[in-house]
Amino acid sequence: MGLTNFPNGITSFGIPIVSGGFGAFGDVYFVDPRNGNDNNLGTSPDASFKTLSKAYATATSNNNDVIYIDGDSTVTETAMITWSKNRIHVVGCNGVASPAGYGCGAKVSLGVTTDAADTATIRCTGVRNTFTGIKFMNSNTLATCLHGYEEAGEYNRYYNCEFYKSSLLTTDLTAEVLMNGDSSQFFGCTFGDMVNSRGASGKERPNVKFDRETVTGKVCRDAIFEDCTFLQKAAHVDACFMYGKNATDIERRLVIKNCIFMNCILATATVADAVNFGAAQTSGEVLMINPASTNCTAIAGASLNIYVQNAPDGTTSGIAEEIAA
Repeated sequence: MGLTNFPNGITSFGIPIVSGGFGAFGDVYFVDPRNGNDNNLGTSPDASFKTLSKAYATATSNNNDVIYIDGDSTVTETAMITWSKNRIHVVGCNGVASPAGYGCGAKVSLGVTTDAADTATIRCTGVRNTFTGIKFMNSNTLATCLHGYEEAGEYNRYYNCEFYKSSLLTTDLTAEVLMNGDSSQFFGCTFGDMVNSRGASGKERPNVKFDRETVTGKVCRDAIFEDCTFLQKAAHVDACFMYGKNATDIERRLVIKNCIFMNCILATATVADAVNFGAAQTSGEVLMINPASTNCTAIAGASLNIYVQNAPDGTTSGIAEEIAA
């Protein structure tokens, strides 16, 4: 028996090699955006696919298949990937994934398209998928492409990923991520950047948007963001980091733990509230634990059913202060 057998997992002398829980079950596929070809079988690095959409189409739902993306270039997609399959695991290969979720070498991007249905680079409605060490990018200027990524599945998990939308920077309710997911979890991820100015008068331009049933029948429910970083270069006080416009955008709970909210020192505006809603939440509550922020007036909007550890009024806890001489 050879040293490797990729179609049936990665093995050494017939013994499965498992890293972080990957490769023990299901089939394994490879994506190489620089050298791959979608006419290949995709079952070895030398016969990689070129796009993630081809690897996704080939993978089997509920089979715990694994897709490895080479981290030396950018996967360019020509249409939104509608991710409805379950239990597929996508791993960016660029060394050990950064715990900060920043500078991922494996990148997936959607540029300018003409199809109004292309509302994001990926719309994920599947169940128990995982994504590790990947930068999701979106530069689409199409008026309907309001989001970089849309999470609307159940129990999907994101580890050390980065989300970046470089277009529609002053359009109301545009965001790096639309969060309509049930029990979705983000660990060590980064949202936004400090290069592009965002926001305009009366127009919310958050990194993460909660908007009930933007994806039909989907709502943010029992979600968690832990050890994540949110970046802004605000052009207006309305350019908050996390925002929902409706009273029922959160169901049951949203936990924001050990997260950093940084508004660039070069920004032309101070963010009014790092986390904010257009109305008090009536279907769920938000708990912020150990938040930290810069260039924000308040860590969260008042009287919105947002609770901040050690400061229930949500006005000052988590606001970093410069040390005086």
